[in-house]
Amino acid sequence: MGAVNNPCYLGVDGGGTRTTAWLADGRGRVLARAVSGPSNPLKVGFEAAERELLRAAQRALHRGRQERASLEAVCVGLAGVDRPLAHQRLSRWLCRAIPARAHLLTSDAAIALQAAIGDEPGIMVISGTGSIGYGRDARGSVMRSGGWGSLFDDAGSGYDIGRRAIAAALQAYDGRGPRTSLGAAICRALRLKDITRVVPKPLEPDGIAALFPLVLEAARRRDAVARRLLDDAGRDAAALALALLRRFGWMHQAVPVVLAGGVFQASRRVRVSFRRHLNRLAPRARIAMLRRPAVEGALLLARKLAAEEQ
Repeated sequence: MGAVNNPCYLGVDGGGTRTTAWLADGRGRVLARAVSGPSNPLKVGFEAAERELLRAAQRALHRGRQERASLEAVCVGLAGVDRPLAHQRLSRWLCRAIPARAHLLTSDAAIALQAAIGDEPGIMVISGTGSIGYGRDARGSVMRSGGWGSLFDDAGSGYDIGRRAIAAALQAYDGRGPRTSLGAAICRALRLKDITRVVPKPLEPDGIAALFPLVLEAARRRDAVARRLLDDAGRDAAALALALLRRFGWMHQAVPVVLAGGVFQASRRVRVSFRRHLNRLAPRARIAMLRRPAVEGALLLARKLAAEEQ
């Protein structure tokens, strides 16, 4: 069997926009890459998540000309799986759907941190549609901050920026807040006659997060309200990291704090605000952007898991 003569490892990064799967051999060479649709179970549901995870895995295996039985280990990083019920259900499914000698189901933040710094202690802050902070110490103990979903949290995320943009536009309409171009921009994007029509419109979190580019554009045009929203997002994302630095006892240590996600990638203003608020209280923190695909972290964890199982 391939698992003996040519061990292969499958790493999967399941997100709210797409699912990425990479297949690698025992020397770490990537044999195949594949992409499918969104697989965050909190946003698309369990059945859709399982379907897209399996689709990406099967495509990678087919392109790499490997049978599923040849896999040494599979690692899937997926948002929302640190919730016990979600982890239990998806773990059972993963073992059935993608046979391998070993399986690991973990969070998207965990594989991103692994891609960024390997086994080194550090913190990952993700700001995309949602947001979360995730940290790991030298003993492998992990803690999270935020990431409690759009109803109660996702501070500093694209969703939060979009939601606050709508609120600011409604407040401007009432005369309760400063004037802003965001109301007109939101109306154009959502095809509304006026901003009050947004209230009964059935918007999902992804649809609200999709308003983030409008805030970016308004900020570039010197809209003061849009600029404040981006500054606030950086502050709120920094709070995720600061909470973890305090809990780990790292406030005065040179610990890596890695940033990932579409909001950080798209907005220099958010990054600058993040750095300002974090370094004010944790001046030695080493802030950097994630430069490697998170799926690489899934592959690294798959290989590590296989080694531990031997």
